[in-house]
Amino acid sequence: MALHLRSSSSKSAFVNILRHNLCFGFGSPSHATRHLRRNLPHDAPIRVSQNPISRLCNTMAEKLSSIGGHEDASNQVMDFPGGKVTFTPEPQFISESNKERVPCYRVLDDNGQQITNSQFVQISEELAVKIYSDMVTLQIMDNIFYEAQRQGRLSFYATAIGEEAINIASAAALTPEDVIFPQYREPGVLLWRGFTLQEFANQCFGNKSDYGKGRQMPVHYGSNKLNYFTVSATIATQLPNAVGAAYSLKMDKKDACTVTYFGDGGSSEGDFHGALNFAAVMEAPVLFICRNNGWAISTPTSDQFRSDGVVVKGRAYGIRSIRVDGNDALAMYSAVHSAREMAIREQRPILIEALTYRVGHHSTSDDSTRYRSAEEIEWWNKARNPLSRFRNWIESKGWWSDEAESDLRSRIKKEMLEALRVSEKTEKPNLENMFSDVYDVPPSNLREQELLVRQTIKSHPQDYPSDVPL
Repeated sequence: MALHLRSSSSKSAFVNILRHNLCFGFGSPSHATRHLRRNLPHDAPIRVSQNPISRLCNTMAEKLSSIGGHEDASNQVMDFPGGKVTFTPEPQFISESNKERVPCYRVLDDNGQQITNSQFVQISEELAVKIYSDMVTLQIMDNIFYEAQRQGRLSFYATAIGEEAINIASAAALTPEDVIFPQYREPGVLLWRGFTLQEFANQCFGNKSDYGKGRQMPVHYGSNKLNYFTVSATIATQLPNAVGAAYSLKMDKKDACTVTYFGDGGSSEGDFHGALNFAAVMEAPVLFICRNNGWAISTPTSDQFRSDGVVVKGRAYGIRSIRVDGNDALAMYSAVHSAREMAIREQRPILIEALTYRVGHHSTSDDSTRYRSAEEIEWWNKARNPLSRFRNWIESKGWWSDEAESDLRSRIKKEMLEALRVSEKTEKPNLENMFSDVYDVPPSNLREQELLVRQTIKSHPQDYPSDVPL
């Protein structure tokens, strides 16, 4: 006999019947069935097999303790969506933080020496030299553009000084098919993919060769050809976009993932939390790379969150996560390389928190010495400089020299200054580009706005830039 009892009252009645008839027995299975139907509630379904009734009683008698609800609470479980949940008779609150902070993965120490027994993805001499060369190029480009803005030749600029390893090493671990959703401090990723110094300069000066046709602020780069979505100034809006694109790659069964970058301040935005949950539920192959550089403009991380950084937030959403030394190019390359493989092979999101430091000001609109000491900045720039650390390592391998360093810096500086000169003299986009590329046929309100702008220029020609053609 096999019984399927839905309600607790059915279970209780059945237990009583078993207890009575283990002593007195039934004459036959049919007798047992009639007895059960008389004593059980009407809604209790019964299915009786042809097995001997004594076998039923013996089997169920052994389980009376569990049926009767006399188990310890620790042995009971609730099959709840997401898995089985055990019970406890004690009110246990989850601690707000672990006793130990999440460790930070690194391969090279502060002096560029390989740590004993460190595990990392091996790289060739050619790849190592290119990683270092692009880090130097990014540094020189930042310095020259920054000075150009201070001279009044550019309207705005934001550097990636101190974060070169995150930019270049992460880009080196990806493939051209991986789609990038950047913030505004990842020009090195675009540099690695082949964006030229001239193209960077064209965008910063907003000339007619700029792919954005002068509509964006400087450093808001983009390249459809290089799978690099155009930078948006609003914080964290790129995160849910990256998840949606990753799900599209998954549906198309592409051997690629999306990669999105953001800062520690971005983790306080609702888009961050929505994107992580979205990615986890949809099992989207996306890498979330957080540049935790200690500062969100003037807000320190101590005022940003009370958790152990950003890495612990991944687990709350069911996302595999890792904390990496963002100033260690080898560690960044290895972590991103492994994360990309997992994301694509297992179709899952990965969160990477890269610990680093923003040596430069937030932007040319900021003076960071008003909220942090110059000594702190200088210490990070010298003691934990990502370029010096990686250079020491490639020199120890015999892959780099002082002569190579001098030649590289001299060449990049010349190329950068020439790109600056050409871009500055290149004509600006025509005024009509302010109103094009959105609608096939411009609506009446846009036509009215263009007419108003042209009338204003005609009335006040002295206030309009002479290098912008009408």
